Amino acid sequence: MKKSALQKARAAYQPKLPIALQGPVKVVEGHATQSVADQEAIKALFPCTYGLPEIRFEKNPTPTPGKPLNVGVILSGGQAPGGHNVICGIFDGIKKINRDSRLFGFLMGPDGLVKHRYIELTAPIIDEYRNTGGFDIIGSGRTKLETKEQFDKGLEILRELGITALVIIGGDDSNTNAAILAEYYKANNTGIQVIGCPKTIDGDLKNDVIETSFGFDTATKVYSEVIGNIQRDCNSAKKYWHFIKLMGRSASHIALECALQTQPNICLISEEIEANNMSLDQVVDYIAGIVASRAADGNNFGTILIPEGLIEFIPEIKRLIKELNELLGKNKTVVAGMSEEQLTDFILKNLAPENVEVLHKLPETVARQLMLDRDPHGNVQVSLIETEKLLSGLVADLLNTTPSFKECGGKFSAQHHFFGYEGRCADPSNFDADYCYSLGFNAAALINAGVTGYMSSIRNLVKPAVQWIPGGIPITMMMNIERRNAEDKPVIQKALVRLDGAPFEKFAAQRDEWAHNTCYIYPGPIQYFGPAEVCDQPSMTLKYEHKH
Repeated sequence: MKKSALQKARAAYQPKLPIALQGPVKVVEGHATQSVADQEAIKALFPCTYGLPEIRFEKNPTPTPGKPLNVGVILSGGQAPGGHNVICGIFDGIKKINRDSRLFGFLMGPDGLVKHRYIELTAPIIDEYRNTGGFDIIGSGRTKLETKEQFDKGLEILRELGITALVIIGGDDSNTNAAILAEYYKANNTGIQVIGCPKTIDGDLKNDVIETSFGFDTATKVYSEVIGNIQRDCNSAKKYWHFIKLMGRSASHIALECALQTQPNICLISEEIEANNMSLDQVVDYIAGIVASRAADGNNFGTILIPEGLIEFIPEIKRLIKELNELLGKNKTVVAGMSEEQLTDFILKNLAPENVEVLHKLPETVARQLMLDRDPHGNVQVSLIETEKLLSGLVADLLNTTPSFKECGGKFSAQHHFFGYEGRCADPSNFDADYCYSLGFNAAALINAGVTGYMSSIRNLVKPAVQWIPGGIPITMMMNIERRNAEDKPVIQKALVRLDGAPFEKFAAQRDEWAHNTCYIYPGPIQYFGPAEVCDQPSMTLKYEHKH
């Protein structure tokens, strides 16, 4: 395979490990845990894996020889930079425990486990993928592991290969599945351990002990580079407003981080809009007000960052989506064979009048997407809704009917962008390369410790990598009960942007100046070689969250 000069140089990079993982480890148990909410319900659903203690690893002055481990690994859900380094860390970790350990990768996500599709990951394969982006070493998929039949089919191949531990690398839904699988295998005394690793560029899989999910750092740096390029062009041409939608279905962490890195004129934060009970009209008024203010100063240009999931956080539309989800979820069999016309008629006849009114206010294409376009889990496919075009169109309509805008020489011309896939498979930043390798190496230590239903946890991430603190937390600790597709389900609680958190407060303190002046920052491309202050810095979100 031909490689670029950068690929060759990156292959030689040796990720940094916490000191505690650089030799034999001992397990230090903390206090027993409980779920973040709905404790009795979660405990009843997970009797074998609930209430387990947090653990951390320390250097072991009296090491004992480790036994060979046969381990399986699954990449689940959307790609995130650094996934390959997690697998490399698992491989090196189990080989350090015992040179005869073996690692098997299940192909194309959880489906590979159920359908018995796998490869053995050997040293030559692993070495091809060190410090690279993507999930192409074994592929990924979105099959949910949730039925007894799936668990039992998986068990067949695990026993055939002599695998006693399975590592699932995924986001909140994938790790929820890992917890359910761990509970089933423990309850049935199968001897199979299940360990999770926190992956998602969205940044919404975190808490006090999972400080960030891997991939967030790299993806936001990739997006920020391109936003900076657009802002430089914007400030050069001085004639366009750039509406930039960014990935982040359920939380605005990506938009907030990119705003902190690039200082755009406007950044919408979905959680704030919901908290302030802002209507769509009010959001449009807010944007148009800043556009008009800049126009009065002779600046008919600017940039605006928009979270992918914004439309679901606008209260009037959120209420509409909630009723649509319940209506369609409870009538699956009724609507299954309907034509689009019949389904639309069914929805309009059964929705509350106020929600019908909201639907009619929206452009026809958006209304159709809300009603008819659903993902396999019954959710609105918000990434397909062109929120950036919806907002720019409504802003243009408002400004065209505002005499003072034209009187001051105001002009409004919009350009549209959606940054998503561009960041998901980028070569990991040094931070993500180190973090992911540590997560995988740490997962090997969790397997060797004999635990199950745990998530690999690396803490103290704002310090140099050698000072990071490795360990594990029970996945049930992160769970609550949520309404999904008209049913109550145990799921890992998503971490939304906290409006009382330091990153948002830092943004909120500066945004008025950014709105009216041109304060753009141009971060430039990710740097891999050079001084630590240029190459090894964590995200600004992480810095502000852990600044003491």
